[in-house]
Amino acid sequence: MRARRFPIYASAAALSLTAVGGLISHVALAARAQIAVRNQGYVPYSDAPINYRTAALTDPVALLQKRLDAGKAKLTFDPATGYLKSVLKALDVPVDSQTLVFSKTSFQFTKISADHPRALYYNDDVYVGSVHQGKTVELISFDPMQGAIFYLLDDVKAERPVFQRAELDCTQCHIASGTRGVPGVLLRSVYPSQTGNLTPRTPQYITDQKSPLNERWGGWYVTGALSKSTMANKAVTGAPLDSAAQAARAAPPLGPIEKPFDAAAFLLPTSDEVALLVLGHQSQMHNLITLTNYQTRLALYALDPKKPDATPALDTLPEPTQDQIKRPAEQLLRYLLFAGETPLGGQDAKQAIASSAFARGFAAQGLRDSKKRSLRDFDLHDRIFRYPCSYLIYSSAFDAIPEPAKGYVYHRLLQVLTGQDRSADFATLSDPDRQAILSILIETKPGLPAEWRRYAEANHLRIAANPRRPRIS
Repeated sequence: MRARRFPIYASAAALSLTAVGGLISHVALAARAQIAVRNQGYVPYSDAPINYRTAALTDPVALLQKRLDAGKAKLTFDPATGYLKSVLKALDVPVDSQTLVFSKTSFQFTKISADHPRALYYNDDVYVGSVHQGKTVELISFDPMQGAIFYLLDDVKAERPVFQRAELDCTQCHIASGTRGVPGVLLRSVYPSQTGNLTPRTPQYITDQKSPLNERWGGWYVTGALSKSTMANKAVTGAPLDSAAQAARAAPPLGPIEKPFDAAAFLLPTSDEVALLVLGHQSQMHNLITLTNYQTRLALYALDPKKPDATPALDTLPEPTQDQIKRPAEQLLRYLLFAGETPLGGQDAKQAIASSAFARGFAAQGLRDSKKRSLRDFDLHDRIFRYPCSYLIYSSAFDAIPEPAKGYVYHRLLQVLTGQDRSADFATLSDPDRQAILSILIETKPGLPAEWRRYAEANHLRIAANPRRPRIS
């Protein structure tokens, strides 16, 4: 497959490298990517043991392509929506995950504006982007070992449509501090003009579960009451900032969008607030899983390149090696348990769930314990989830975290949930929260370590056998 350029997902950098910064050649972009990796401390991903560009892949898009090649799957072209509907169905991505972003954040930026935003869809493993009257469907698909893999599908009717992997220059956008230094995804909140362009020298924010509400979703449409507390559904108004304000990266005033989008041009007329809340959590959770995976493999490879798959006990490793593994694992643990999550401010949870098909469908897929509780149950009053532990703990990417890092995360998680660790980072976890999360995991998560099984047996708790995730037809 030929190399293809891929834009930053839900970020402003694609604009800064094209419309604002001028056109940059393929060679210059590739060189910048390599310099960034070498000089800015980003995780080395191209060479052993990661081999990001050459390792065999088992991500959902790669597996779908194999089925297409074998004639076991088919994509159907629709004259109005191209391959989008067929791609979403083939990858089991719900249409009701639709969110709309009107900042010019795709290489198809000339077709993105406030009246024609880009539509984004996702499930636990795949992100899909579609531009109105665009010529390409953009995809990010998570491989259990390699993390974010970038694909493009030409949205022109073809006898044999092919997902083409984006190579080389995609990493100049997709490896950044906002992705934790690994190939990854991020949401960025910006100050957009009425045309969707970035307002020069204004603040930009990475959006995740810890972001203040008033810094979220600039350049996005948001359907729901929570939008009133954010930068959503607005554009910069008034005269441009003077040079002093620009130099200080001052925040310009935001006002109504003059020419909003035509809902009839999209699969749904909404940009779901619950889908955006979950998306903000999931994107950085994916990045932290990848970071923990990469750093563990790199640390063990540095000790013995001839045995990259060895899994020694953590406490037998040299202290610097232990630190290299523990640092990202501790970050992952805290994010997994929503440490530092920004309160939602007392929203009407019943109304939010009633008005969100995404919320109802997402929760219905949850694995449930004997008390019918699931990590996919929503709170939406003061926090995103009723039981604050990430549902991505069930993902194949989490399961693929190499030892001893995965064992360390599980050990620390058990310490927190059983109350052995009551440090300030976990202060918002009440005892009922901890007990509920512990019970849900013990009853629904296969493959728990022996330490967890011993705890469950000692406390007469039901242990997971082989629970199946419900499917929504």
